Amino acid sequence: MSEPLQILHVRDGENADVKRLGPYQIESLIPEADEAAGTAYRVRIEPHQRTSVSYHKVAEEYYYVLSGSGVAILNGVEYELKTGDFLRLPPGTTHGFVTQDEALVMLDIHSPGSRPNRDVYFVGETPEGFTAE
Repeated sequence: MSEPLQILHVRDGENADVKRLGPYQIESLIPEADEAAGTAYRVRIEPHQRTSVSYHKVAEEYYYVLSGSGVAILNGVEYELKTGDFLRLPPGTTHGFVTQDEALVMLDIHSPGSRPNRDVYFVGETPEGFTAE
């Protein structure tokens, strides 16, 4: 019998699981050992950045803009983003982000879970820190 899921409480700025992956700063809010039905990240993209275009074959992805602004490019269509905006990306949706004069900080949830080494595919070159599948 598997162990019951544990309650997690992660305070902003107190999590040691923060990685720089290409233009992303990704903070895993659910440790891989505690992962069940999904993954959750706090994602930060600094000003004047353009991310590579990626997609997931299995995971549905949800973004909620916590602060800042930018542009999401979803299946080639640009969507302006600002604090409070929400995005739902079905599996297979290509997505990338562009920032201007301020950082873009988002809550990023995948169901089922996706990690930099699992269910992440890139259109073009794979950024540093991600694993090409």
